[in-house]
Amino acid sequence: MKKVLLLLISVMLLTGCGSVNKDNLVDKFKEDVESSKSYYVEAKMEIFNSEDTFVYNMKVYYMDDDYFKVNMVNTINNHEQIILRDSESVYVVTPSLNKSYKFMSEWPYNSSQAYILNSLVKDINDDDEIEFETGDNEYILKVDVNYPNNSSLEYEKIVFDKSKKINTVLVYDKNDVVCIKVQFNKVDYKANLSEDDFDISNISVFNKNDLESSSLDDIIYPLYIPSNTYLKDKQTLDTENGKRIILTFNGDKNFVLIEEETSLADEFITVPVYGDPLMLSNTIGAVSSNSLSWTSNNVDYYLASSDLSTEELLTIADSLNIDNTTVYYEK
Repeated sequence: MKKVLLLLISVMLLTGCGSVNKDNLVDKFKEDVESSKSYYVEAKMEIFNSEDTFVYNMKVYYMDDDYFKVNMVNTINNHEQIILRDSESVYVVTPSLNKSYKFMSEWPYNSSQAYILNSLVKDINDDDEIEFETGDNEYILKVDVNYPNNSSLEYEKIVFDKSKKINTVLVYDKNDVVCIKVQFNKVDYKANLSEDDFDISNISVFNKNDLESSSLDDIIYPLYIPSNTYLKDKQTLDTENGKRIILTFNGDKNFVLIEEETSLADEFITVPVYGDPLMLSNTIGAVSSNSLSWTSNNVDYYLASSDLSTEELLTIADSLNIDNTTVYYEK
């Protein structure tokens, strides 16, 4: 009898009775997310762009039947934006401008979203070859990602602590460089949220007197311009809302960049737009098949081209947010 007990104990020790493996880690995470009627997340997201790092404090709300709300605050300038999905539409709200943009979009399901738990589950379900790693007091799932507008992002590592609670998500490019990092500070799977928490009319906005006037003192040139493409023409116009600058680039990749002083609404307004919400380095924009629009530092940008891919539009847009003292090519 003693020999049998010793044999059983030895087998249990060798097989790691109760140890964490890929399957039970995946099952636990999926069960936590999929069984939740509503959850609340607090996180910090870092986006690494060239030598710059953009940091956001995030609050993510989810309720069954596809209600989502993401509050994002840029820690550098305290600029807040909100992505909200209710039963009918998707909105991007900028409280400081009294504006909301309304999309007919499949967000957040049309792309990987490192800060949304449902999206991480979708990434896991879509990958048949998930890799499992163990580290110092942590477990890691290596999962393929789907970023249609940025194919350089290839995989993510979802990191869990020893109690199998999600801790960090790291998104890597094809060169194994971390481009996005999300640190989860709080996850509450029993948040007891209601439809009121996803009502756009309940979002606090600013009074007109609290809003800062916008100004466009200088032309802002992109750091990145496609090869064999040059600045052909520039125009400065005065409009009822302020200054508007039109830059026309010609060559192998023709495109137009419009910069305009942001107009501040007296009352909260919602503007319908075509396309999908897209996270840039320092703001949320709207992307369609051949255009990209966004607001940054009280300047509205509109970038359009039939020659550029969405990734090239995104690269030009992000280069405008890095440095305004670029040397540009003119012909």
